[in-house]
Amino acid sequence: MTISEFLQPETWFLASNGPRYVQLRHRLEQAISEGVLPPNSALPPEREVAGITGLSRVTVRKAIQEMVEKGIIEQRQGSGTFVREPLERVEQSLTKLTSFTEDMHNRGAETTSTWLERGVFLASDEEIEILGLEPGASVARIHRLRLADGHPMALEHAALPLDILPNPIAITTSLYDVLDQEGNRPVRALQTISALNLAAPEAHLLGVAEGTAGLRIRRISYLSDGRTAELTRSIYRGDAYDFVAELRLTP
Repeated sequence: MTISEFLQPETWFLASNGPRYVQLRHRLEQAISEGVLPPNSALPPEREVAGITGLSRVTVRKAIQEMVEKGIIEQRQGSGTFVREPLERVEQSLTKLTSFTEDMHNRGAETTSTWLERGVFLASDEEIEILGLEPGASVARIHRLRLADGHPMALEHAALPLDILPNPIAITTSLYDVLDQEGNRPVRALQTISALNLAAPEAHLLGVAEGTAGLRIRRISYLSDGRTAELTRSIYRGDAYDFVAELRLTP
């Protein structure tokens, strides 16, 4: 069945079934779930959908925009609107201290990075306080977009004391691998997770619509002697991660 046949109004349109743009959105989502519109296929132009369904272009545009905001489809400038390739959700344990590279490697995924910032910078007030630095000290910073098998997954911004990471340019893949080689790998961490709606710059880098749900993670890691080694602030795609913790009843 073609998408034009699937959208014929006599097969699904019922005026008592809620707003028309919601009905159209549900029908398009059904087309995707049933394979009428497979991943990476193009949706018909708004004008064509309006002609098939008898709905106004304003109604069609509203249905499509909601699907964009939900991350089901994406609009590619100059090309049209396409069904997104669904991401396999990652289950991330909250009981083990691992790196992004290790997590993805354990799942058979290849990791790459797009560097946004990497070098030595004057420490911020927050970095001075958390990392236990003297006023006016510098820190090593790495800021990058993390990808798994070519799919953008997370934005990572890490700051470390210079005696722990003297050369941030040495980081090519895993930060923890480099720290491990120098005997400075963290052994424990405090991690805070909160929800957010992605602002336009972060959404663009992560390949989702502005306002899409995401996860903000703040990690403070420590060496075996108790010294603070790392302050990392990350933003993860909400459609790609499930964080899992095993809980036990305390006697």
